[in-house]
Amino acid sequence: VSVGKSSLLNALLGRDQFSTSPLHGETKSVQTGVWSSFEASGVILLDTPGIDEIGGEEREDLANRAARRSDLVIFVTEGDLTRVEKQAIDLVASHGRPLVIAMNKSDKFTADELVQLKARTVDACSDVVDPKNVVQVQARPDGRPGLGVKDLKQRLWEILAADGKTLAALNASMFASDLDNQISETILSTRQDIATKVIRSYCIGKGVAVALNPVPVADLLAAAAADATMVVHLSRVYNLPLTRHEAAGLITTVISQLAALMGTVWAVHMLSSALKLTTAGLSTVLTAGVQGAVAYYSTYVIGLAVQAYLARGKSWGESGPKRVIEDILDNLDRDSILNQAREDIRARLKK
Repeated sequence: VSVGKSSLLNALLGRDQFSTSPLHGETKSVQTGVWSSFEASGVILLDTPGIDEIGGEEREDLANRAARRSDLVIFVTEGDLTRVEKQAIDLVASHGRPLVIAMNKSDKFTADELVQLKARTVDACSDVVDPKNVVQVQARPDGRPGLGVKDLKQRLWEILAADGKTLAALNASMFASDLDNQISETILSTRQDIATKVIRSYCIGKGVAVALNPVPVADLLAAAAADATMVVHLSRVYNLPLTRHEAAGLITTVISQLAALMGTVWAVHMLSSALKLTTAGLSTVLTAGVQGAVAYYSTYVIGLAVQAYLARGKSWGESGPKRVIEDILDNLDRDSILNQAREDIRARLKK
């Protein structure tokens, strides 16, 4: 911030195009100015807000996004590089854009100081910036050319002449790729949000149905049907439709892995059903809450496993279903989910 970015662009343009001020943060949005035509194309200069300004996080984000869209970046500094500036330079370089460092306000230093200052800057950025792309300048706010501006112009035109078309094509490709990734991430995030709501809805429905079903063991059959319906529903959310037969096969795979990884939970489930059977339903009141919560939990795990399978494009990945389900179980707080299950079931019963 306040290193003379707008003044430097005015000097390159040769006119007072961009607003300047002695106050910090004069530039609050990305502004453009047509510089010159170049091989049937236009060269557009973008003036951005500065970085490392107190309370200027949003404007800094604008600057970063403008840098990602640009074919070439002029990073304007004043004096020795700060830690924040070096981090920003590394970030811009990681995007694959050519980077020119314009060391502005060189009139503040003696000739010897300028030599030492440039040497330190070149050394600090040797891993990401060509030494030829470090230029010392003195930009006047009124657009009159100052010290080094001609050299900076020359270097910029050399880069454009050598790589301009390649840079434009590469940047267009990278921008399209970034846009495609952003769209894909947004779609995936939206589907995950919807899938989470679908899973919870089926968890509550299954938990209530299992808890209230007065017929011993038969509630397990109803639970299996609910899980199959949930899987089909999830497959539609991810636009990877499954038949009920395919859903049943997927559930069988998940349950077989769950049985090996969390046998005690299934033992409790089966024990509750057996208890209903041997007591002719008299202990339903005692076991229904437990069984409903366990049914909720099992559907929750099945839902997460199927969601992971669908998010990978109907694939378990190289590690296979066991590792996927194991990771899910490792990251779940079973007690808190069971507590949530009881609360959700009670709330639904009240309605």
